[in-house]
Amino acid sequence: MLKGTISKINQLWKNLTTNILESGCLEQSYENLGDEVVMNSAEQICVSLLNCCKTLKSLQQLHARTVKSGLDSDPFVTGKFILHCSVNLSAALDYARQLLLHAANPDVFMYNTLIRGFSDSKFPKNSIFTFILMLKNLGNPPDSFSFAFTLKAAANMRCFRSGIQLHCQSMKRGINTHLFVATTLISLYAECGCILFSNKVFDEIADPNVVSWNAILTAFFRCGDIRGAERLFNLTPLRNSASYNLMLAAYAKMGELDLARKLFVDTPIKDDVSWNTMIVGFAQNGCFDEAFRYFKELQKVGLRPNEVSLTGALSACAQAGALEFAKILHGFIEKAGFVWITTVHNALIDTYSKCGSIDMACLVFKRMPGERSIVTWTSMIIGLAIQGHGEEAINLFNQMEASGIKPDGIAFIVILYACSHAGLVEQGCKFFDKMTNVYRIKPTIEHYGCMVDLYGRAGQLVKAYNFVYEMPIPPSAIIWRTLLGACSFHGNVNLAEEVKKRLSELDPENSGDHILLSNIYAVAGQWTDVVKLRRSMAEEKIKKTPGWSMIEVEKVMYTFVAGAKQDDVTTVAYKKLEEIMLRLRIDGSYIPNVVNFLHDIEEEEKENAVITHSEKLAVAFGMARLRGCGVLRIVKNLRVCKDCHTVMKLISKVYEVEIALRDRSRYHSFKNGVCSCRDYW
Repeated sequence: MLKGTISKINQLWKNLTTNILESGCLEQSYENLGDEVVMNSAEQICVSLLNCCKTLKSLQQLHARTVKSGLDSDPFVTGKFILHCSVNLSAALDYARQLLLHAANPDVFMYNTLIRGFSDSKFPKNSIFTFILMLKNLGNPPDSFSFAFTLKAAANMRCFRSGIQLHCQSMKRGINTHLFVATTLISLYAECGCILFSNKVFDEIADPNVVSWNAILTAFFRCGDIRGAERLFNLTPLRNSASYNLMLAAYAKMGELDLARKLFVDTPIKDDVSWNTMIVGFAQNGCFDEAFRYFKELQKVGLRPNEVSLTGALSACAQAGALEFAKILHGFIEKAGFVWITTVHNALIDTYSKCGSIDMACLVFKRMPGERSIVTWTSMIIGLAIQGHGEEAINLFNQMEASGIKPDGIAFIVILYACSHAGLVEQGCKFFDKMTNVYRIKPTIEHYGCMVDLYGRAGQLVKAYNFVYEMPIPPSAIIWRTLLGACSFHGNVNLAEEVKKRLSELDPENSGDHILLSNIYAVAGQWTDVVKLRRSMAEEKIKKTPGWSMIEVEKVMYTFVAGAKQDDVTTVAYKKLEEIMLRLRIDGSYIPNVVNFLHDIEEEEKENAVITHSEKLAVAFGMARLRGCGVLRIVKNLRVCKDCHTVMKLISKVYEVEIALRDRSRYHSFKNGVCSCRDYW
């Protein structure tokens, strides 16, 4: 494809330069050049050729031709080259900068174009450097666009100091109240957390338009003042679809779903963004049924799902374990021609992995058209990791490196996670060393957390503890909590107490920490400590996070919570569960694991409490409704307990069914009395 483009450029350029030389004038009109384009001037022809350049290499060839012909001295042509490099070509910003530096008399357009390009790049600081260079060029003072693009760069950097300096410069030139500049200033101060400054800039705008009103609305949300934004929205005299969509997105992001529903109903024109916001918002807040409902309604009103709505719906499927609905979406993606969109493919891989269909995830990965991005590779690696396929994840990571993809920090988090969940301690340590010594990636708190988890899961608690103390950055509550979880699993009371002290200093109200320590005391038979700790929780009004489990039955998601009020659905589940547990006691020699329950509770009460955990209810309901089904797919929000893990293995053996259970920690596949995690979770 590249050779074809270059060949086309060379042929057209040959025709162009021949005519230029024959005419001796750049303003001459030309027709039927190369029988492919009809242009009226050399500039227009050059721009047409420039638009054919899809790579930096082809653009460089075209630029070489302009230099050879002398057309590069035309400011219009140079400006178009800089624009193409800054906006249309990835990784061409440095070339655009060289073009600007070598331009004979760079104008405002050239400077603004480069500033704009850098403002949206990974290096927004270069926008400010270019702006400073522009100030030194006294013949071309900055205009409103110069300030707006540079302010955007400062906002992306969240650099308050640069923002203030730019604000002062704009005031000096009398353009600070220009709508374009003022609106960007509002966003800048919001990014820096200064809502008062944003408000002041807005108040100084003589006649704010709808874009300005939307900017100040966004500023309130950026600074976390949702009520202030709501008051402003009710007062604004100018609203458009973007105004309503801003409010919808903010409500959804902050979990104000009731307000989002009401506002959506009141939205006069519901466009793609409105529907997508609701789908993604409900999916992110765990309301999977509603996310599915909005996706179906989107189609009913005649709108076509797009990349955002599809990835949002797939995300809901992934979190809920809704495999059947995911398959329907996959079919739509294939028929509608979305297979070329990388983000949709990545979402499919993630969804199939989290729904327990790793074979389908691998199939999507292998059949993916076009080049695989680093996100594609890491999505597949994490899919293998949560299934416990550590060796396969490592092999795929090595393939990624061999393909020329350079792993980033996220890729190393994923591979360390894979090693941790497969008990591959030695390999995990090698990857950590490779990350720092070979790729020179500075470890973040997430990488350190993976290493603590790696040692902790393997029972190397002393190594894990020493690793925490040797970290060059202060350990977070998550780091200590990871170690506490390992202490709980391996029953190390002394170390658990030490770790809990650290956690109490960082996050004293976390219920999970108290529960973990309580369980450790119970296993050790220290009932006095159990009672004392739970009494303390009651006094401090610390509540345990309720556990829930979901199962998909005939494309409908059912949620179960232990101890919840019974209805028609849970009645079916309880009745079937009673039958299952009786058979397991007889055929599977099941004995409830009640060691974590208080010693002064009657044995029958202990057994009833552990037997009615939400994942058991979900499995029972599935067995009652899905007779003959190959796989029962369950999603749980907490880590599965040892008793439930044992029960799932026994059910898979006694009833000859396969159970796919994804908990907060990883994925479990129970078959013939064995779990894919090999009891290592």
